Amino acid sequence: MEEKKIILAAMRKAGEPLNAGKVAELTGLDRKVVDKAFAELKKDGSIESPVRCKWQPVEK
Repeated sequence: MEEKKIILAAMRKAGEPLNAGKVAELTGLDRKVVDKAFAELKKDGSIESPVRCKWQPVEK
């Protein structure tokens, strides 16, 4: 899924935990697309939540 790569790249570039709305704003993707990708990224362990409602990529 190409959206996941775009989202992870935007999150890494921001350098701080972001919420889905901010990710949608930065990437130009629809909020529903971002929410769906976040669900998949959470499930496979690619993102983590250091603060409530904000997410960041997991450094592997």
